[in-house]
Amino acid sequence: MADLAARGESPEILFWVGCAGAFDDRYKRVTRAFVRILEHVGVNYAVLGMEESCTGDPAKRAGNEFLFQMQAMTNIATLDGYGIKKVVTACPHCFNTIKNEYPALGGEYEVIHHSTFLQQLINEGKVTAQGGESFKGRRITFHDSCYLGRSNNIYEAPRAVLEVLDADLLEMKRCKTNGLCCGAGGAQMFKDAEPGNKEVNIERTEEALATLDGDAEVLTNLRGVESGAPALPAGSDRGGSVIAVACPFCMTMMADGVKNKDRENNVQVFDLAELIASAEGLNA
Repeated sequence: MADLAARGESPEILFWVGCAGAFDDRYKRVTRAFVRILEHVGVNYAVLGMEESCTGDPAKRAGNEFLFQMQAMTNIATLDGYGIKKVVTACPHCFNTIKNEYPALGGEYEVIHHSTFLQQLINEGKVTAQGGESFKGRRITFHDSCYLGRSNNIYEAPRAVLEVLDADLLEMKRCKTNGLCCGAGGAQMFKDAEPGNKEVNIERTEEALATLDGDAEVLTNLRGVESGAPALPAGSDRGGSVIAVACPFCMTMMADGVKNKDRENNVQVFDLAELIASAEGLNA
C-alpha cells in the first residue's frame, strides 16, 4: 500500500490479510489462493504489509477492551491515512470487527468477506471455475462460521460459490442459523478446554463426516438427521470428500477434528478460495 501511495495511486480494494493469513502456515495457502484469483481477474488490490496489525478481536472477546481500542485506533489511523474505503478479508473475525465495531471508534469502511467478493466475481462472469481441477461428483459439506453467519447473516454467498464447482453439496442438519460453532470463537481458540465429555470441534467434525458418509445412525446420535445423500457402501472409496470452510479458526478446528478421527486420507478441509483457485487452475 505504501508503494502505491508513493506513486499517487489508490487500489480498488484493500485486502486485509489478517493474523492467520499472514502467520499460520496452513492459512497462508488461503491467502495465496485468494491473491491468485485477484490477479487472475485483474482486480487492483493492495495490502498493508508490515503496517497491518491485529484487529483486536481476540483481545475484545477475552475482555481486554483497552487493548482492543489501542489496536483498533492504530489500524483506523493507518487505513484513514491511506484513504481506504473498501476492505476485503478472508477472516470473518476481522470482517466482523472492522465492519461492526470500528465505526464506533471512527473507522467507517465498506467491508466485504471474501465469500461475498468471490460470489460477485462469479456473477460478473470473471470466475467460471473451469480449466482446472474437476469437483464433479465429489461430496462437499459447508461449515458455517459463527461470525459470518449468525453475526452477519451471510449464508448464501459461500453456498453460491460452492455451487459453481458442480459437486454434490450436502447440508449438515445444524447449519445456517442453527449452525454449530467450531469451538474456537469468542477467544476460545487461545484458552485451555473446559471440563466436559467432548471437544466442540470433535462434535462438529463427527457431524460433518457423517453427513459426507450418509451415516444416518451417527447423525441421529448427534441430534442431526439424514443428510439426504445415500450412505456410502462399507469399504467404498470415500476419497475426495471435502469439508469447506471460510474462516481460519474453523479451518484449524475442523482440520484437527479430521486428524482426530484418522480421516485425513479421504476427507480434506479447504477454504472457498482454495477450491475456486483449484477449479480455475490457479494453484501453484
